[in-house]
Amino acid sequence: ANFSLFQSLPDTWAIDQLFPIMPIHRLDEEPEHRAVFADITCDSDGKIDQFISETGEAEHTLAVHDLRGDEPYYFGVFLVGAYQETLGDLHNLFGDPHAVHIAIEDDDWSITEIVKGDSIAEVLSYVQFEPEKLARALEKECERAVKRKDMSVRESRTLAQFYESGLAGYTYLNINDQLT
Repeated sequence: ANFSLFQSLPDTWAIDQLFPIMPIHRLDEEPEHRAVFADITCDSDGKIDQFISETGEAEHTLAVHDLRGDEPYYFGVFLVGAYQETLGDLHNLFGDPHAVHIAIEDDDWSITEIVKGDSIAEVLSYVQFEPEKLARALEKECERAVKRKDMSVRESRTLAQFYESGLAGYTYLNINDQLT
């Protein structure tokens, strides 16, 4: 799964806290499979293998649908808030994930806020690296490489643009740039 358990749900790992987790689309279809989550960190225990069932009991797997080619498949993790976010800090420098705040009144719901997650530049600045200085240093190295004829001017520009685009990008895997 495209998340860090230690960043986003530290109490799941530390004290076996269960949070409601479920697919947030294709709800009119019956799930065909069962799954557990493994996060994208290097930690071997970054997994979720306990889920709240429809009856409120703990289950070792979560009902999921078939994947459809390149179509995204999203899950919601509910009842998570500032406390988990504070505990998670900056584990593996992933930063904050995107979040959606939802309000429920009577039989209706609404999205009250969409909060974009941290960019790579923001996370670097949290740990006292200055993204602008890093970009300038890369540009200077590119200029030196061009002078030495180790790279062309075009390659130099392409690398610098790629680097700056990366700094502006999201800290989590982003296959098709839909949310950055």
